[in-house]
Amino acid sequence: MAITRKDGKQKPAVVKNKGNSTKVLTAKYFIERLKAHQSDIELKKIQRYFKSGEGQYGEGDQFMGVKMGTLFALAKEFGEMPIDEIEKLLESQIHEVRAGAVSIMDKASRNKKIAPGRLKDFFELYMRRHDRINNWDLCDLGCLYMTGCYLFDKSHAVLYKLAKSKIIWERRTAILSTCYFIRQGKLDDTFKIATLLVHDKEDLIHKATGWMLRFAGTKNPKTLKAFLDKHAATMPRTLLRYSIEHFNKKEKEYYMNLGKK
Repeated sequence: MAITRKDGKQKPAVVKNKGNSTKVLTAKYFIERLKAHQSDIELKKIQRYFKSGEGQYGEGDQFMGVKMGTLFALAKEFGEMPIDEIEKLLESQIHEVRAGAVSIMDKASRNKKIAPGRLKDFFELYMRRHDRINNWDLCDLGCLYMTGCYLFDKSHAVLYKLAKSKIIWERRTAILSTCYFIRQGKLDDTFKIATLLVHDKEDLIHKATGWMLRFAGTKNPKTLKAFLDKHAATMPRTLLRYSIEHFNKKEKEYYMNLGKK
């Protein structure tokens, strides 16, 4: 595990590879391991999947060409990487390297034995370097568990601030961070933040908000329907469709036709 020095910095943790040789858990070593799985075929697939062209949400993003499943498996090996090394990964121009940074935090945060201070470090790094969380999948990796897990027994005020941000990725973080709350049966924040985002102009916010509303509806269908009774007539169609995906045909038709003459 990482060792904290007297100056407050951490010595990198170490891991033994299959050859039983010891390697330090640094950003440089992670990138070396990642490059070993690079594929030109995968690169072409990723470039088609993510919208990184001029004027698109991921404009300028660079890719290596590594399968996400491979990246996630590698991230599990680096769960004890020092926080300053994870930040180095976030600073990379390569999408998969940044995804690796967030995935390391995600995988490690799901360990029930994680130290509270370690989880706090993850959360604070994610928020402090949100400028590097600049695509939908990076938000998803960081927020479907880690951010909400940290905030669960603390003030949720930061999420309401993010929900009002001009930056799309910060708004996506706001709603997706409630995913952990929903798992614990706490739905209030999901519906309150969804109310702030219900008329957002961005499709990626419509999808994320509808997704969380649908998930909340699995815990309390009546509360979801009460929300839809109030907002379905004016909310974006994509957001509504995502919200009602689990409804029966009759219910879907009812909400899709609300407000129509």
